[in-house]
Amino acid sequence: MSPLPCIALIAHDLKKDEMADFARQHQVALGRYRIVATGTTGGRVLDACPGLDVTRLKSGPLGGDQQIGAMIATGEVGMLIFFIDPLSALPHDVDVKALTRLATVYDIPMALNRATAEKFIDFQ
Repeated sequence: MSPLPCIALIAHDLKKDEMADFARQHQVALGRYRIVATGTTGGRVLDACPGLDVTRLKSGPLGGDQQIGAMIATGEVGMLIFFIDPLSALPHDVDVKALTRLATVYDIPMALNRATAEKFIDFQ
Protein backbone atom coordinates (compact mmCIF):
# COMPACT_ATOMS: atom_id res chain seq x y z
CA MET A 1 0.00 0.00 0.00
CA SER A 2 1.21 3.50 -0.85
CA PRO A 3 2.29 5.82 1.98
CA LEU A 4 0.31 8.63 0.33
CA PRO A 5 -3.15 9.45 1.71
CA CYS A 6 -5.97 8.30 -0.56
CA ILE A 7 -8.65 10.49 -2.11
CA ALA A 8 -11.66 9.28 -4.13
CA LEU A 9 -12.83 11.14 -7.23
CA ILE A 10 -16.25 10.54 -8.75
CA ALA A 11 -18.29 12.61 -11.21
CA HIS A 12 -21.69 12.11 -12.75
CA ASP A 13 -21.79 12.05 -16.56
CA LEU A 14 -22.52 15.75 -17.08
CA LYS A 15 -19.82 16.68 -14.53
CA LYS A 16 -16.94 14.61 -15.94
CA ASP A 17 -15.56 17.52 -17.99
CA GLU A 18 -15.63 19.66 -14.87
CA MET A 19 -13.77 16.97 -12.88
CA ALA A 20 -11.11 16.66 -15.60
CA ASP A 21 -10.68 20.44 -15.59
CA PHE A 22 -10.51 20.47 -11.77
CA ALA A 23 -7.81 17.79 -11.85
CA ARG A 24 -5.84 19.67 -14.51
CA GLN A 25 -5.97 22.91 -12.50
CA HIS A 26 -5.00 21.16 -9.25
CA GLN A 27 -2.64 18.51 -10.60
CA VAL A 28 0.22 19.47 -8.26
CA ALA A 29 -2.01 19.31 -5.16
CA LEU A 30 -3.63 16.05 -6.30
CA GLY A 31 -0.16 14.61 -6.82
CA ARG A 32 0.17 14.46 -3.04
CA TYR A 33 -2.52 11.75 -2.99
CA ARG A 34 -3.08 8.26 -4.21
CA ILE A 35 -6.33 8.58 -6.14
CA VAL A 36 -9.08 6.04 -6.63
CA ALA A 37 -11.86 6.86 -9.05
CA THR A 38 -14.83 5.24 -10.67
CA GLY A 39 -14.03 3.91 -14.15
CA THR A 40 -14.93 6.64 -16.61
CA THR A 41 -14.09 9.47 -14.23
CA GLY A 42 -10.69 7.93 -13.59
CA GLY A 43 -10.07 7.62 -17.31
CA ARG A 44 -10.94 11.27 -17.86
CA VAL A 45 -8.67 12.37 -15.01
CA LEU A 46 -5.81 10.27 -16.39
CA ASP A 47 -6.32 11.75 -19.86
CA ALA A 48 -6.14 15.25 -18.35
CA CYS A 49 -3.24 14.48 -15.98
CA PRO A 50 -1.25 11.42 -17.12
CA GLY A 51 1.27 11.77 -14.27
CA LEU A 52 -1.24 11.29 -11.44
CA ASP A 53 -1.43 8.04 -9.47
CA VAL A 54 -5.01 7.02 -10.34
CA THR A 55 -6.51 3.59 -9.76
CA ARG A 56 -9.63 3.10 -11.84
CA LEU A 57 -12.37 1.00 -10.26
CA LYS A 58 -15.61 -0.15 -11.86
CA SER A 59 -18.05 2.36 -13.29
CA GLY A 60 -20.34 3.79 -10.60
CA PRO A 61 -23.53 1.98 -11.66
CA LEU A 62 -21.58 -1.28 -12.04
CA GLY A 63 -20.30 -1.24 -8.47
CA GLY A 64 -17.62 1.46 -8.42
CA ASP A 65 -19.56 3.58 -5.92
CA GLN A 66 -19.81 0.54 -3.66
CA GLN A 67 -16.10 -0.25 -4.06
CA ILE A 68 -15.26 3.28 -2.91
CA GLY A 69 -17.78 2.98 -0.08
CA ALA A 70 -16.00 -0.15 1.14
CA MET A 71 -12.67 1.68 0.99
CA ILE A 72 -14.14 4.47 3.10
CA ALA A 73 -15.44 1.93 5.63
CA THR A 74 -12.02 0.26 5.93
CA GLY A 75 -10.24 3.60 6.35
CA GLU A 76 -8.37 3.37 3.06
CA VAL A 77 -10.05 6.46 1.56
CA GLY A 78 -9.74 9.62 3.64
CA MET A 79 -11.45 12.20 1.40
CA LEU A 80 -14.24 12.09 -1.18
CA ILE A 81 -14.70 14.53 -4.04
CA PHE A 82 -17.93 13.69 -5.85
CA PHE A 83 -19.19 16.12 -8.48
CA ILE A 84 -22.91 15.41 -8.36
CA ASP A 85 -25.29 16.52 -11.08
CA PRO A 86 -28.40 17.58 -9.14
CA LEU A 87 -30.43 18.22 -12.31
CA SER A 88 -30.27 14.75 -13.88
CA ALA A 89 -32.22 11.66 -12.93
CA LEU A 90 -29.86 9.03 -11.53
CA PRO A 91 -30.84 5.41 -11.98
CA HIS A 92 -28.36 4.36 -9.28
CA ASP A 93 -29.38 7.09 -6.81
CA VAL A 94 -29.53 4.57 -3.96
CA ASP A 95 -25.79 3.84 -4.45
CA VAL A 96 -25.00 7.56 -4.41
CA LYS A 97 -26.92 7.99 -1.15
CA ALA A 98 -25.15 5.01 0.40
CA LEU A 99 -21.76 6.43 -0.56
CA THR A 100 -22.46 9.88 0.88
CA ARG A 101 -23.91 8.26 4.01
CA LEU A 102 -20.68 6.27 4.51
CA ALA A 103 -18.56 9.39 4.09
CA THR A 104 -20.70 11.04 6.78
CA VAL A 105 -20.68 8.02 9.13
CA TYR A 106 -16.89 7.67 8.89
CA ASP A 107 -16.48 11.46 9.17
CA ILE A 108 -14.25 12.03 6.17
CA PRO A 109 -14.15 15.32 4.26
CA MET A 110 -16.62 15.20 1.37
CA ALA A 111 -17.05 17.75 -1.40
CA LEU A 112 -20.11 17.42 -3.60
CA ASN A 113 -19.32 20.39 -5.84
CA ARG A 114 -16.31 22.16 -7.28
CA ALA A 115 -16.41 25.17 -4.93
CA THR A 116 -16.06 22.93 -1.88
CA ALA A 117 -13.44 20.71 -3.56
CA GLU A 118 -11.33 23.77 -4.33
CA LYS A 119 -11.44 24.82 -0.66
CA PHE A 120 -10.30 21.32 0.40
CA ILE A 121 -7.45 21.23 -2.11
CA ASP A 122 -6.34 24.80 -1.36
CA PHE A 123 -6.44 24.06 2.39
CA GLN A 124 -4.22 20.99 2.16
